[in-house]
Amino acid sequence: MTPGHNAILLLRRLESIASLADEERRALENLPISAKVIPPHQDIVRGKERTSHCCLVLEGWAYRYKMLHEGRRQILSLHIPGDAPDLHSLYLDEMDHALGALSRVTVGFIPHEAIHNLIRRFPNLVAALWRETLIDAAIFCERITSLGQRDASKRLAHLFCELYLRLRAVGLADGHSYALPVTQLDLSDALGMTNVHVNRVLQELRRRELITLRGGRLTINHWPELVEVAEFDAGYLHLRPRADL
Repeated sequence: MTPGHNAILLLRRLESIASLADEERRALENLPISAKVIPPHQDIVRGKERTSHCCLVLEGWAYRYKMLHEGRRQILSLHIPGDAPDLHSLYLDEMDHALGALSRVTVGFIPHEAIHNLIRRFPNLVAALWRETLIDAAIFCERITSLGQRDASKRLAHLFCELYLRLRAVGLADGHSYALPVTQLDLSDALGMTNVHVNRVLQELRRRELITLRGGRLTINHWPELVEVAEFDAGYLHLRPRADL
């Protein structure tokens, strides 16, 4: 992949939340991005690691997580192509959690120095990247709300709605259908539910014909109804308005 091609999804992601000038787009396209394929379930960045680059998901899915001493895993967030899950590493000395490959993932590594040079030249890109980190924090707030207050059906339906809008924003949803390369165990570790409970909720959503999940692909059959089940309000994603939903 050429550097410009590697930056396409980052451009799509930033332009889904902010306005960019042509000069800013060209600067992003010219970022030095070194791509590497990471096998599933391998760490991309380890906890406590000091890094000199930021990661950009180019293909596949990644996730942030923490491991407890007894071997239990908490998935903190799921990351799709176009996401830069560790922008905070620009200013923090070390990672306080790990970033791993959920599926086979192609990651673009961008030197911190290159990003610092970019934001010194283009103040509007500072605002766009800052907005991206604030939205990341808003997604964390919604996940905490789900873990603490939403019942199992709402919790899972809410995640499916969110992922659809995030994938659609970077052109990776086909209608109301999208690739979902996660296992029931991944969902249970992300949503604070047992594997058995996740299975029951999936069966219930299927029984109500709200979703179809087959071959690693999720189709939302009835978007308004799924939104109602989830009590989903997309405002926290701060996406620029679109008229085709």
